[in-house]
Amino acid sequence: MLRTARLTLTPPTEDDVEAIHLACQDTEVQRWTNVPSPYTREDAEQFVVLCAERRSAGEEITWAIHDAEGLVGMIGLHRIGDGSAELGYWISADARGRGYGAEAGCAVVDFALGPMRLERIEWHAVAGNEPSARLARSLGFRFEGTRRRGIRASAEREDAWIAGLVASDDRSPVEWPVLEPRTASLSIRRRRRRPIRVSGPRTAASSALR
Repeated sequence: MLRTARLTLTPPTEDDVEAIHLACQDTEVQRWTNVPSPYTREDAEQFVVLCAERRSAGEEITWAIHDAEGLVGMIGLHRIGDGSAELGYWISADARGRGYGAEAGCAVVDFALGPMRLERIEWHAVAGNEPSARLARSLGFRFEGTRRRGIRASAEREDAWIAGLVASDDRSPVEWPVLEPRTASLSIRRRRRRPIRVSGPRTAASSALR
């Protein structure tokens, strides 16, 4: 479990199924992620089961993001291994614009580069997904290029943007050539040197990488 000023991040459970099912009806989530379309309640149930299995196997850690009212999104570290992982996330339609993605993202990056002792985090997105790119940039990721037909988020493969963050980066936002020059960064609190509160035992993956 990770906590921020406004959010609680916990592994998704059966209690989250209905909210996940509803959130994944959003066309933006279906456009930019690899969730099934149409997205059924059974898909949400299977997703919760897979999250637990992959966490137990040390392959990934996925958190459901909750504010005071309920589930507002999902964030995870995927393909954990050899000192690296891939960051992925989505925020539900009615929770966007509140800075929740940046707040949750900062907590997960702190955890990954802190207690997990990862050396590198990667971010991948369908080329053109500017909201996700702006969030990654605000977290300190450096744009590294475009991979032609590098991702499948729908029926066909599409070009993919890739960015990286390594443990030695200062995490200050920099310009990305695929985005308009920054006029204002997302409001997030940097806590790189502040211990993060973690509840519960470490997973097999985190134990191996710490």
